[in-house]
Amino acid sequence: MKSSWRALSLSISAACVVALPVLCATAHPRQLTAGDYARAEQFMPYDTTPLVDDEVESVHWLPGDRFWYLEHDARGDHYRVMDARSGQSAAAFNRAKLAAALGNAINTVLDPARLGITAIQISHGHLALTRGSKHFTCQLSGMGRCVLAPQPRGSSREPGILSPNGKLLAFIRGWNLWVRTVASGRERQLTFDGIKNFGYATHNAGWIHGARPVLDWSPNSREIATYQQDQRKVGDMYLVSAVVGHPRLEKWKYPLPGDRHVFLIEPVVIHVASRTVVRLHLPPEQRLSSLCDELSCGNTGRWDDLQWAGDSRTLALVSTSRDRRHEWFRIADARTGAVRTVFEESVSTYYHSGIGAVDWRYLAHSDQALWYSERNNWGNLYLYSLATGRLEHPVTTGKGDVTQVLHIDRASGEVWFRAVGRTPGINPYYEQLWKVNLQGGTPTLLTPQDCDNVVTMSPDGRYFVDSCSTPRRAPVTTLRDADTGRIIATVARARLKRLRAIGWRPPQQIVVKGRDGRTNLYGLLFKPTDFDPHKRYPLIDYIYPGPQVGSVSTFRFEPSRFDDQSLAELGFIVVAIDGMGTPYRSARFHHLWYGDMGDNTLPDQIAAIRELARRYPWIDLGRVGIWGHSGGGDATADALLRYPDFFKVGWAESGNQDNRDYENDWGEKYQGLLVRAAGGRTNYDNQANELLAAQLRGHLMLTYGTLDDNVPPENTEILIQALIKANRDFDMIAIPNVRHDYGYATPYVTVRRWDYFVRHLAGNIPPAHFALRPWPWG
Repeated sequence: MKSSWRALSLSISAACVVALPVLCATAHPRQLTAGDYARAEQFMPYDTTPLVDDEVESVHWLPGDRFWYLEHDARGDHYRVMDARSGQSAAAFNRAKLAAALGNAINTVLDPARLGITAIQISHGHLALTRGSKHFTCQLSGMGRCVLAPQPRGSSREPGILSPNGKLLAFIRGWNLWVRTVASGRERQLTFDGIKNFGYATHNAGWIHGARPVLDWSPNSREIATYQQDQRKVGDMYLVSAVVGHPRLEKWKYPLPGDRHVFLIEPVVIHVASRTVVRLHLPPEQRLSSLCDELSCGNTGRWDDLQWAGDSRTLALVSTSRDRRHEWFRIADARTGAVRTVFEESVSTYYHSGIGAVDWRYLAHSDQALWYSERNNWGNLYLYSLATGRLEHPVTTGKGDVTQVLHIDRASGEVWFRAVGRTPGINPYYEQLWKVNLQGGTPTLLTPQDCDNVVTMSPDGRYFVDSCSTPRRAPVTTLRDADTGRIIATVARARLKRLRAIGWRPPQQIVVKGRDGRTNLYGLLFKPTDFDPHKRYPLIDYIYPGPQVGSVSTFRFEPSRFDDQSLAELGFIVVAIDGMGTPYRSARFHHLWYGDMGDNTLPDQIAAIRELARRYPWIDLGRVGIWGHSGGGDATADALLRYPDFFKVGWAESGNQDNRDYENDWGEKYQGLLVRAAGGRTNYDNQANELLAAQLRGHLMLTYGTLDDNVPPENTEILIQALIKANRDFDMIAIPNVRHDYGYATPYVTVRRWDYFVRHLAGNIPPAHFALRPWPWG
């Protein structure tokens, strides 16, 4: 029997090498324990983040060349204020006294080490602060008393946008725009002709929708620029809750690619005192951003493609064609509504006005406009005359993308901007701060260190706070002079002693070649902390294909990249690689697979993983898995269907498996306008995963939330139906009553994903009924 068993084992081993690599792991499966999973959980963000000491988590400028910031250590959260002129810092308040005063105001005992304050204003001996949804005013002297600010009627249901002078709050009620006086709570209705599905400042882009308005106050706080949104003929989207008894139907407007009727907006200026509505002299236009798929890209409520002149008399706005290939820069008179088109730009794929933010600027004081364009293959800045509409000259030139315009000094004409790829020899994804004059010339590099820089500039542009870090180096935060980049003071140096004590190791930065064998791709590689170079490890590829961001997301320091290290602890090599079709590199790199979203960077992922396997013999190329969420869920299913010989196991969460069933301005931007041909074929067929269902051979898990109002459930269900019709084995989890982010079910789904890769990719046995702790952020 022993010799027979040995012969069988040798036979299985040979089969592993020749044809069935995953079988090799299942020949002698290892039983993982709850202790193994608990060890992996130690590297989840909610466990690692609190172990990073003295990392500056947020910087907020105050009047008088001061800023407050939050840092953390083993004793808890510390709120500090630094004077930029002297570089000296001190505690913003006495934590214990403030905790007692706040607790008395709300009849609750608060932990001084965990106050949870998110906003601070200091003036005239008083401290105004925000904690959760509550606002307080406290006496700084002695910190003896805090008063809870009253909540205005309907404020929780009717979130608003505050005027620049802080006196008025604009909000939506009954499809019309209202204002509330902050001091008294008095309310006034501004518009009266808003009706259902044709209302003012409507916050509905289909994939995102809510009660908060989208608008821009004028600098003098007397006018509001917004729009009346017509969605009366737009198609509906439906969701049904799972409850005991009659389910609740959710219905809202959600246009799809090729729909005849989409969101249309009519820009208006509302004069608050007179309640006069001035309609701009423009035909209704599609509700589109020059950058993202929502008018307020940062979800702040500000209309990013609209900017006021400093005197509040005129405003500039940028309009975008439905196919995203044409932009119009326009100036409007706020009193008459007269509009003139100053200049235009057309492109062959899609235009976008920046990377991190909308980067055009209305320079009304000099009768000029700063414009972002990729016309030389890189995102550069150009200066236009508003009088003639002609290009005056480039402001920046050459290689490297401008990622964000941070400040413009009107007097000196200096522009401060962040950019990538402009310094040879460093990671091209590291953002650095530069300044250049509007007249052009050679830009000055203000942060020359080899790291990624997160910059917060003072409102007057005299100072900036810089956090310098890499995936392997903890942040060093400094206060700097904005003119020269000179370091005035070190704000904090993050310490990793407590993090390293649990065995934490930073990820390895990797550089590999893309599909063409020439282009460098950058990524991160995670190993188990008990890594043994003599073993062979299955590999899991975490993917987000873009096009608006890549798999790595950022190359700054993070103690955990969600659960990449946790997965590695279970016996895997985990990689995240930014493939072609993602931003920060060049227009050709970014737009590579325009019109072919089924590409999903997968040729680059395969080329990169093959190179890594040649470089590192401890990577088992016969056991490659992949997972992702949203666009990554689409790419994961695509990988299993399009490349079944390479990807053996996939976990696809809430993927837009066919962009014809996703919001129209996403697919129409990156795939093009829907074109139907004879026989029912379309130009979207090359990205439709359900058309590839018969090619599935590996293990594929599909998950989605039944109340997902971003990527609605039918995006996954059409693939499920196709797999059933093709008679293919697959797995699925439909999660009741959750949105796109899975909410309460996230810990459960995360463990099931770990189990799936342990069982099907590693060939081992997961522990039964292991549960992660509930997410601390809900």
